[in-house]
Amino acid sequence: MTDDMTDTTTTVVAEPLPLPCGAVLANRIVKAGMSEQLATRSGAPSAGLHRLYATWARSGAGLLITGNVMINRDGLVEPRNAVLDDDRALPAFTAWADAAHAGGTAVWMQINHPGRVATVPFTHRPVGPSATREPVPGYNLRTPRELTAQGVQALIRDFARTAQLAIAAGFDGIQVHAAHGFLLSQFLSPLANTRDDHYGRTPAGRRRALLETVTAVREAIGPAVPVSVKLNSKDFQYGGLSETESLDVAAALADTAIDLLEITGGNYAEPAMEGVHHAPHQGPYFADYATKVRNRIDVPLMLTGGLRTRDTMQRLMTDGAVDAIGIARPMAFVPDYPARILAGEPEPLLPTPPRPTGYRPLDGFVQLASHNAQFHRVATGRTPQARAGFGTVLHAVGKLAAAAAGQAVLPR
Repeated sequence: MTDDMTDTTTTVVAEPLPLPCGAVLANRIVKAGMSEQLATRSGAPSAGLHRLYATWARSGAGLLITGNVMINRDGLVEPRNAVLDDDRALPAFTAWADAAHAGGTAVWMQINHPGRVATVPFTHRPVGPSATREPVPGYNLRTPRELTAQGVQALIRDFARTAQLAIAAGFDGIQVHAAHGFLLSQFLSPLANTRDDHYGRTPAGRRRALLETVTAVREAIGPAVPVSVKLNSKDFQYGGLSETESLDVAAALADTAIDLLEITGGNYAEPAMEGVHHAPHQGPYFADYATKVRNRIDVPLMLTGGLRTRDTMQRLMTDGAVDAIGIARPMAFVPDYPARILAGEPEPLLPTPPRPTGYRPLDGFVQLASHNAQFHRVATGRTPQARAGFGTVLHAVGKLAAAAAGQAVLPR
């Protein structure tokens, strides 16, 4: 790479990103959301979670997006998820936002509900668009209860309430999680959503819950606060959300005046977001879809998955395919990955991931466990490990099991 190319690349990545609502991101690199599992038993952000984000505050990223924060305590994705459903723990959430702001970067809260993949036994009766079990073992122990139309509307109000509380706590924006097989993603999937009312039946019906959620969030926080959506390019499942239907969802979201659309893909059954559908070093996972979205809508786009090199980031942005780059797993092992990219340094070396087993749901879980172990190291003041061996994964699984055993069902 020539010096001129390095200078050009660094300049493009470092450019501010103005958003439709009027907010401006300091640069084009974003720490994408990853589940931290560092809340207290009551769902409040812990001192360890504050420490982790104080570290990422110095990462050089123009935006930090949190891991999923639950909109009510009737559904957890994993043990030790943060829950923001009232103002009892608002000071702890404010401290979390303050820690993330320490380096001057913006921080958005990702808000979510697991639907039928809620953690058992913390959720006695999971809910979903339909009474259809998740196909992945461990997440299908109970048949979910099909939400009534009134129940869907109540959860939409919960999303809006959590968004309003997040902004009151000092977060700069909101990301609605509608990907990876969680509740709003389930509504988009013909496999998970077999309803026969106006929240199902047709593609327009299946996307209604998401569109009403985004509208309610916008009304709750006002026109000047960024609202983002995380959307699957497709589910990578036969009969699930297709790329064609996803493009129509993206076009409908553009009409709701969102500020940033993050592109990802997959779910617990087919964890494409963890790279299990892609060969090592293959490059960005969902870039072809991003180009198709760009041809349909004019909303700022963020692509997450498989992005490691400055040249690739440069190409995607100069070609106009995307406006921001999401970096997730690399920041578990190299917390200042964005700063190194911005400085024109050689891309940091990352550990070789654990060897695949061939069973995609398990491989996805192993990937999650390996980087979650690093979050817990940083949360206790240690540095990330240089490699993600099987011992690291076993240790992480042990910690998650201990957390599960120690977390009671959260009180209402």
